[in-house]
Amino acid sequence: MTDRTLLGVLTPSSNTTLEPVTADILHGVDNTSAHFGRLKVTEISLTEQALSQFDNEPFLEASRLLADARMQSVTWSGTSSGWRGFQDDEILCDAITRETGIPATTSVLALNELFDLTGVKRFGLVTPYLHDVQHKIVENYGRSGYECVAERHLNDKGNFSYSEVSEQTLANMVREVARTQDCQAITIFCTNLRGARVAAELEKEIGIPIYDTISTGIWKGMLLAGADPGKIKNWGSIFSIKP
Repeated sequence: MTDRTLLGVLTPSSNTTLEPVTADILHGVDNTSAHFGRLKVTEISLTEQALSQFDNEPFLEASRLLADARMQSVTWSGTSSGWRGFQDDEILCDAITRETGIPATTSVLALNELFDLTGVKRFGLVTPYLHDVQHKIVENYGRSGYECVAERHLNDKGNFSYSEVSEQTLANMVREVARTQDCQAITIFCTNLRGARVAAELEKEIGIPIYDTISTGIWKGMLLAGADPGKIKNWGSIFSIKP
């Protein structure tokens, strides 16, 4: 059998964007496919109930099932550590790898790696999240040495509703953020937004990198699986970046 690249992806239960966008990004990349495990996430807020959705055990159970299909990497394609703290994702990835033997990453850890690789210290932030969630994301990045110099958000607790945000709305939010001249890159920070579909054209228009968090997870998931993200064409500059 021809060698295959099998990418495991963990997705929130109420997300309807991640799977079709991931399939479209990987379309035409020979012998490469993504396979999904879901865990219950229905609301994004700072309430105790909403935060508890991201406790590790459901992630581990979904990862065990993906391991049955011999995935070569597992990616949590979600952005919860943005407001919970990046250490959550580091702990989660270590736990998944201990449990399954499969290298693991997350969309946020991949984004942070891309910021470091491309020298980004001042960034723009586009999300659908509530005011207090947005504030926590900006605060957490600030503590880690990244300055959010401009942001736009929709003040929505979602999560299903995020998938209904139009590409035009996202593009306009990015343009508004890009008016800040100090911005070195912009992240569209939510894996239930269709940011990946507008990123490449917006990069050409505004002249700075656009790092969508569906794309960041795919980029790092491929690297961990021993595959070349550069095989992905026409989805933005992110896939040409090498560690």
